[in-house]
Amino acid sequence: MARFLHVADVHLGFDRYDNKHRTADFFYAFQDALERYAISDPVDFVLIVGDLFEHRNIQPNILNQAQICLQLLKDAGIPVLAIEGNHDNRPYGTKTSWLRYLADWRLLKLLEPGDVGAGEPYYFPWDDEEKRGGYIDLDCGVRVLGSAWYGAMAPQAIAQTAEAIRALPPGPGSTVMMFHHGLEGQIARYQGALRYKDLEPLKEAGVDYLALGHIHKNYTYGDWIFNPGSIEANSVEEVDFDRGVYVVEIDGSTIHAELKSDYTQRPVVRLRCKVTESDEAEQVMETARSVIQSAIERKVVRPEEEPIVELRIGGYLGFNRLDLDVRQLQAELQELSHALIFLLKFEAEQREYGSQVVEGSDRQTIEREVFLDLIAANATYRRRSDDIAQGLMDLKDMQLSDRPETELYTFVETLLTSETTATDEDEAEEPEDAEVEA
Repeated sequence: MARFLHVADVHLGFDRYDNKHRTADFFYAFQDALERYAISDPVDFVLIVGDLFEHRNIQPNILNQAQICLQLLKDAGIPVLAIEGNHDNRPYGTKTSWLRYLADWRLLKLLEPGDVGAGEPYYFPWDDEEKRGGYIDLDCGVRVLGSAWYGAMAPQAIAQTAEAIRALPPGPGSTVMMFHHGLEGQIARYQGALRYKDLEPLKEAGVDYLALGHIHKNYTYGDWIFNPGSIEANSVEEVDFDRGVYVVEIDGSTIHAELKSDYTQRPVVRLRCKVTESDEAEQVMETARSVIQSAIERKVVRPEEEPIVELRIGGYLGFNRLDLDVRQLQAELQELSHALIFLLKFEAEQREYGSQVVEGSDRQTIEREVFLDLIAANATYRRRSDDIAQGLMDLKDMQLSDRPETELYTFVETLLTSETTATDEDEAEEPEDAEVEA
């Protein structure tokens, strides 16, 4: 029986939030997962199924992170077998990549098909002197096959790969293949996913365990397709995905793959709140503060962990959105939560009012309805919309009568500061409670 660790989508050098601590999270997660599930309880080998790096071109410190992790495995005597993914594959027309560099330094074995156009066989065994090969037969009784990043050409490449597998000499036992591509139906809005029938030729050719990468969500299909998901969440949207690394035991056709995710990861929390048209700007800010404070009290947000926090504010506004200083609010909430990264998604909208004007209405009626719509959209003046609408019409008449500017300013000041008793209906109106989700 063989035992191995299946890892994919490590994305060392992740820099989406331009935060060096977040970039380091991916290194710490990878290092901890290897120490816990490959070294502490030794496995026979480790698979890295594409996207070890976030970018094709990497900084020296990111290369150093990879070398540190791979050296841990080398010192433990655990071979690392890898393929390129779409993030770290060599650009078209070039013959090298950073994974090739790591292979040249004997920190991993990069398994990839041969250059058929140059006369090489599609699959030839790993040569430790040349540090090249498309497959390797391990002492633990497993044959491991590599592949390349094929993109849209994947279905055609699978047919060629299956034919090449059938032409190989018999293997030592079980056959494992690494393939960096996604299966359809696993996540929304993913173009180019493979259908199951596209992958079936590999099973028919003798692949017992198809080790996938590319999609950052954990899934399995049938009894032979396994995708662990990414090491870390690459976006807040991925926080709801199961993900981790697979510890796999394989003995012929018997496969036991256990997903492990109890290693160092940055907590990510997504929160929501809802505001209403009766809320003024300060009330919206207070609602947002209360949502974060409540999440802290319920230990959904743990400030000591410096989490990543996303707050989405939805609903309808009763004031001009520009009256709310979103950057100031975001800074306050980040300080309150001690978040490493705080993402404030302000999605509340101003309701558009449609003037209900009877066909054939006179100009004065139409103007009044337009003024009422504009005023009713603002929570500060909504209760006095009738008075202010009439005042605006009077102001227009005064302007057209060439009244002095001082008189116009005095009229506006009196209009906006005068107190008018609200109607019984308005007095009974209560703001809706904030809706909070964690």
